[in-house]
Amino acid sequence: MASGSVAEPRVRVAGRGCVLRGDDIDTDRIIPARFLRCVTFDGLGEHAFEDDRQQAKGDHPLDDERFDGARVLLVGRNFGCGSSREHAPQALWRRGFEAFVGESFAEIFFGNCVALGLPCVTLSRSVLEEAMDSVELEPGQELVVDLEARTLRYRGGTRPVEIPDGARRQLVEGSWNATAVLLEAGSAIDARARELPYVSGF
Repeated sequence: MASGSVAEPRVRVAGRGCVLRGDDIDTDRIIPARFLRCVTFDGLGEHAFEDDRQQAKGDHPLDDERFDGARVLLVGRNFGCGSSREHAPQALWRRGFEAFVGESFAEIFFGNCVALGLPCVTLSRSVLEEAMDSVELEPGQELVVDLEARTLRYRGGTRPVEIPDGARRQLVEGSWNATAVLLEAGSAIDARARELPYVSGF
């Protein structure tokens, strides 16, 4: 399979940032359960953090006009924990976020993000807080998540980030889209199926 041949590679995400502080933010908070009855994911973005935003009465990062149009969401430790619903990254993606920077991510949330082509990279606590402070002080600055270089660049400097090798390779090569990988391999799958006696008889 040629590099980047099955889906759009995710090598670099650049844009403004949004800071969402707090640890152990679970998927029930990201997208409340009552919004899971949808047939498609369309419209989920407007309900991201619906309950938190209502309780904050306008004082929530997603309602802060300083962060309007942000593409990079900075979060804390164990972000996306709780249930395995893929609606959580879908809601954030449809809200406009294309990359996540945090101290750590729940494993299933991380996997669901990779399946959508959304990189989740990690920083140490001290560097993460430095980056959050910088974005809150100057929300108009551009952040760059570079998977090839494994870095996050912001006005405070360029810092190394971590991402598992397998996920990084999928994103950079464009093989993160499992459906596209399957479709590209269609002729090889058909050829193999014809060789199997329990398949060729049908």
